[in-house]
Amino acid sequence: MTRTHDASPTPPSSASTASPADGAFEEPTRRVSRGWMAAFAAAWLGIWMAQLTPVQLLLPAQIDAELHPDDWIESVVAFGAVSGIAAVFVVIAYPLTGALSDRTTSRFGRRRPWIAGGAAVFAASLLLLGLQHEIWAIGLAWVGATIGFCVMTAALTATISDQVPVGQRGVVSGWMSAPQAVGIILGLVLVTMVFTGQLAGYAVIAAALLALAVPFLLRPDAPLAPAERARVTARGIVASLWISPRAHPDFGWTLLSRVLVSIGNALGTSLLLYFLMFGLGDPNAEDDLLVLTLIYMVFVIIASLAFGRLSDALGRRRIFVLLASALQGVAALLLAVMPSVAVAMAAAALLGLAYGCFLSVDQALATQVLPDPASRGKDLGIMNIATAVPQSIGPLLGALAVAATGSFTLVFALGAAFAFAGAVAVSRVRSVR
Repeated sequence: MTRTHDASPTPPSSASTASPADGAFEEPTRRVSRGWMAAFAAAWLGIWMAQLTPVQLLLPAQIDAELHPDDWIESVVAFGAVSGIAAVFVVIAYPLTGALSDRTTSRFGRRRPWIAGGAAVFAASLLLLGLQHEIWAIGLAWVGATIGFCVMTAALTATISDQVPVGQRGVVSGWMSAPQAVGIILGLVLVTMVFTGQLAGYAVIAAALLALAVPFLLRPDAPLAPAERARVTARGIVASLWISPRAHPDFGWTLLSRVLVSIGNALGTSLLLYFLMFGLGDPNAEDDLLVLTLIYMVFVIIASLAFGRLSDALGRRRIFVLLASALQGVAALLLAVMPSVAVAMAAAALLGLAYGCFLSVDQALATQVLPDPASRGKDLGIMNIATAVPQSIGPLLGALAVAATGSFTLVFALGAAFAFAGAVAVSRVRSVR
């Protein structure tokens, strides 16, 4: 049952103060300030740098260096297995963190304690990962990093629904997704050109994660009155994780679309280093990976900010998400049909344009199909599963496709199929234009 909030909102200290003053469950109406958005974007920059730099380079290179396999496919499969195991913990950590943060009555707010705790676990696990030289230990440390990532981002994502009015969610979501591209390239530059050792690479992105989270942790957060707190029971939390697609079809279609598109994106990006090294026999694979990532970054940033703002201005979400999903499918098809470094660069531009638009506008769409304002954190945690789990299982699916065929063609063909299916799913949403 939806909870009501009877307390009158406390007057804000300034017009630019974010919406903690609006009450924990009320729909925010005051626009967030540029300072709030800058702190929000900085936190996401640290998160993406810490999560994607290992996925794109550090983790596969570490696994390959430890295995020294006679057949390169063994290294791809090992990387996929480590990622797949981490995906199991994503399914648990995201909704559980969201549900618990929905019920947190700390004087620091509902979300900030979880953002800080998640950042600490994430950073510590990355440092631990840099010290490992056994595959099982690498996998265990990566699971810890993944849990920290989930805890931190589940709480941070919920602040959009808590504090950002609907008419501003497209541009704010753009500031969540645009730092993804910057984080990848900045992380890759740091670990390949400045801090080149394994431990040094993990240590610098862990330090950046903590430093960049601080400005947002200093922003106000909406407290939850003890009287409004739902009773915490294991049975109640588990039961709340099920959201009926029959009762809430738009939530279901949005969730399905996000799963499909995110799997397609993971298939198209997570094995790029292996694709360049072994699929194309590129002698400059690491350098070309930086170039591809830079191209991808530029277009993700442009699309995230431009289409997020345009979506707010037009009051439309669905058409942007549909077109972005379809364009991502086209990019993957190019790699499947004409694999080369030059085509990969063109595909990187298309994929960046598509995924940047998808990330910003789909996040705004997701906040508008939530079933209950009292469970925003939990519901967005479920939505976040649809993004994070594909990023974990994508390498495993790709590795299985490579192992079955001995090439990367099926990997990219599957990526295209998932993206096109995602476009069909989002077309079924009815309550949001």
